[in-house]
Amino acid sequence: MRKLLLSGILSLGLLAAEAQSIPFPQPSPLATNTQAFATSKIEWSYSRPSAKGRKVFGNVVPFGKVWRTGANGATTIQFYEDVNFGGTAVKAGKYGLLSIPTETEWTVILSKDLDVTSPDAYKKENDVARVSVKPTSLKDYVETFTIELSNIRPAECRLIIKWEQTAVAVEIAASYDERLMKQIETVMAKDTRPYYGAANYYYENGKDLKQALAWINKSLEANPKAYWVWLLKAKIQKGLKDYAGAMESSAKSLELAKADNDEAYIRHNEALQAEIKAMPDYVAPKKKK
Repeated sequence: MRKLLLSGILSLGLLAAEAQSIPFPQPSPLATNTQAFATSKIEWSYSRPSAKGRKVFGNVVPFGKVWRTGANGATTIQFYEDVNFGGTAVKAGKYGLLSIPTETEWTVILSKDLDVTSPDAYKKENDVARVSVKPTSLKDYVETFTIELSNIRPAECRLIIKWEQTAVAVEIAASYDERLMKQIETVMAKDTRPYYGAANYYYENGKDLKQALAWINKSLEANPKAYWVWLLKAKIQKGLKDYAGAMESSAKSLELAKADNDEAYIRHNEALQAEIKAMPDYVAPKKKK
């Protein structure tokens, strides 16, 4: 009897060891995503169940209850800089991403808790942000649960949660302008100065264009054959309504881009010159006799 018992235990141990060595596919595979955003990145981790012919919302995912927003372990999201999450200021850090779906409205939650996997484990007092959003119907069926970032711009993006034929979106905005402006002021006071980068930031974000022009001129002093720098100068001059100067700078950029066979910058300059000529207050230069 003892021999049979020992043999059974050994067999079970062997089966367990073999099972651990076989890479069986996960029914709800883990996904970890990283997206560069603003001056840093956003990272999120979650498990991705599939519908498999089931009715998802209102059935697999009950309405009106806290959902881990995924399967298996808790879903988390990490911001590497301060952001605005659906209207709420959120400090850089890692948070649990939870939701409460209903037919007409979802509540998307950021929580200090990183291990909430059931409604009983949820504590409202640990909420960092609660966002109410309306679900939208998708034309195409989404078989596997998906969390993604879309509509990514320098300071804004959109968190999309979608499954089956339902999607909800939360707007995320970066709060880096004041911090970056201080850094630019500090760095530009030193000897080694990123003139082009600072001028580009000022241009793209509607800052002092006269200062941007002074910096771009400094950049051209160091690299007069940089046609991308000439193009930025033309854009800044256009913003200052110096259309004649903008056309001259763009013409220089176009000439250098053609010499380098850079088709993209050739197109950029041609498009910019067309924009300048279409301005209501543009005056074409007089032809020389």
